[in-house]
Amino acid sequence: MDPIRLGLVLHPTRDVSPVVDTIVDWATWHPSALAVRAEDRHRVPTAVEPVPADDLVTRSDALISIGGDGTMLGALRSAVRTPKPVLGVHLGRFGFLIEVEPPDLPAALDRLAAHEFTVESHACLACDVCGDDVVAFNDMALVRQPGSGFVSATLAVDGQRYGYYRCDALVVSTPTGSTAYSYAAGGPLVSPATDAVVVTPSAPMAGISRAVVLSPDETIRLELSPGSAPVAVEMDGLIIRNAATEGAVQVRYRRDAGLVVRLDPHRYQERNQLKLTLLDLPLLPEQLRELLPDGLREKVSRHELPPPR
Repeated sequence: MDPIRLGLVLHPTRDVSPVVDTIVDWATWHPSALAVRAEDRHRVPTAVEPVPADDLVTRSDALISIGGDGTMLGALRSAVRTPKPVLGVHLGRFGFLIEVEPPDLPAALDRLAAHEFTVESHACLACDVCGDDVVAFNDMALVRQPGSGFVSATLAVDGQRYGYYRCDALVVSTPTGSTAYSYAAGGPLVSPATDAVVVTPSAPMAGISRAVVLSPDETIRLELSPGSAPVAVEMDGLIIRNAATEGAVQVRYRRDAGLVVRLDPHRYQERNQLKLTLLDLPLLPEQLRELLPDGLREKVSRHELPPPR
């Protein structure tokens, strides 16, 4: 087995030490090198090498994201210039992107080192925010400050002006991000197999009031109108600019910007389907098995479940 270099991306506040210890124990018996951002050196054993944040991706063959979807999105953003496979280990509450639970990590690392996995490609939104280049894998949002009025902005697609918004927030999402802020604002669920961009207003007061689905090859421009309330610009939930009252955001769709490790795509899809049932999609009775621990699920699988009513 060839040596593998793994870069660890840690949840910013949660205790990740049990998962890190598992990775260090695994690395003791396998040809591998572990690295972490220098600012996280105090959170890992000395066996993990601290490196400058800008070097973590270039010095790694793959990244291990330890946390929830937010940590996973951060790992993908860090590798957007030179995409590397990212394996997600779940420490969050409701992760759509992450496949591996901590007890399954040693076997997952075996398969990662042996190249026994597939890669799921993810698109991102490449955004020009008033001259600053940033990326988002879920969504970009213009959000009003509480008590300060409404987001007022115009929409242009490929240079053609189409209308305006007056709303609490304006969300531009990828298909992956359609299950997040955009969905909460009333936008559609979009298959991750689809290339599309969704623009969704939250609590619209005037102008365009429904979600708009656009081609991935179109360039979107949102420009704040005179008199707009101060807005925050968020990328994957992180504030990039605060209290802006003028300027524009230009959004382009970039394919194959992130690589997510998949060990069992079919089972991952089944679990995600269950999570989507919590977003109002119907659940079939036999799918309840997926909510059970492995041992109990095997016992239940030997018995016929009652038919749906």
